[in-house]
Amino acid sequence: MNSKKILVTGADGFIGSHLTELLVRRGFDVTAFCYYNSFGQFGWLDSCSEDVMGQFRPVLGDVRDPLAVRGAVKGVDIVLHLAALIGIPYSYVAPYSYVDTNVTGTLNVLEAVREYGVSRMVHTSTSETYGSAQFVPITEEHPLVGQSPYSASKIGADQMAISYYRSFETPVAVMRPFNTYGPRQSARAVIPTIISQALHGEGKVKLGSLEPTRDFNFVEDIARGFMMMGLSDAGAGEVINFGSNFEVSVGQVVKIISEVTGRDIEVVLDNARVRPRDSEVDRLWACNKKAKSLVGWEPRYGGLEGFRMGIKKTVEWFSDPANLAHYKTSAYSI
Repeated sequence: MNSKKILVTGADGFIGSHLTELLVRRGFDVTAFCYYNSFGQFGWLDSCSEDVMGQFRPVLGDVRDPLAVRGAVKGVDIVLHLAALIGIPYSYVAPYSYVDTNVTGTLNVLEAVREYGVSRMVHTSTSETYGSAQFVPITEEHPLVGQSPYSASKIGADQMAISYYRSFETPVAVMRPFNTYGPRQSARAVIPTIISQALHGEGKVKLGSLEPTRDFNFVEDIARGFMMMGLSDAGAGEVINFGSNFEVSVGQVVKIISEVTGRDIEVVLDNARVRPRDSEVDRLWACNKKAKSLVGWEPRYGGLEGFRMGIKKTVEWFSDPANLAHYKTSAYSI
């Protein structure tokens, strides 16, 4: 099984780098497709664990370029497609780039998978495609609501993936992770925003709304989910939620991080971080029964205690000055 050749697009990012490490440790032949840059840098993979460094094949490219994608896909058995633009605030500024990367980029991967007869593709969706929960826990039958250009682009990408299964029998499954957190996550996400500001020592943390709830998942659980989806024969043509079946508000997250770090946190409302009223997703809470029944996945960091464990690991990583130095806590980056 471990002789399989696996391509990870977006391998230089937060989840992608953790997934690449997991696959290498499990003995797979891994190609890491990273966003092209003239510095020859591979994102978070440049600082991956020593036992993983040099044990994968890095490829610089751009999912928007079909030739670059074809070159990376040729000869692999499994494609785990994570490459995407994901920042919601920036999607208000540059929506065209989200369509180009998320929809057209996914189309390029699907075409290459179809051309080369790849045996399995996993396409990455997002819980943002559901918009604010109309019922909880959210099942895969929940309506799709594009409340931001980002979520609309991911709905389009998801539907493109499903259409290739229906039209051409392309063996693609759609994995829909709910909010993921952990070491290396961008400060555009709320948990690293809170932790990085708290550890900076100012005592004040700038945030937007505290009321929205999220179904948070530790990155190790989600990386394992990708691996299991890639190796499974089940779920082709299906959308599958990966979530903890547990919701917590942003305000509660602040309290938990305060307890774990041992620091008092004063929240300061920053209007720049507040989403437009009709664009804010107020509630997310996943039903994960389908992931369990189809691929046997369950979160190891589920529930309140699991969440605390994941937060503790995340805080430990951010507490290393070398890691914290990657984050500009004094500025809000969209």
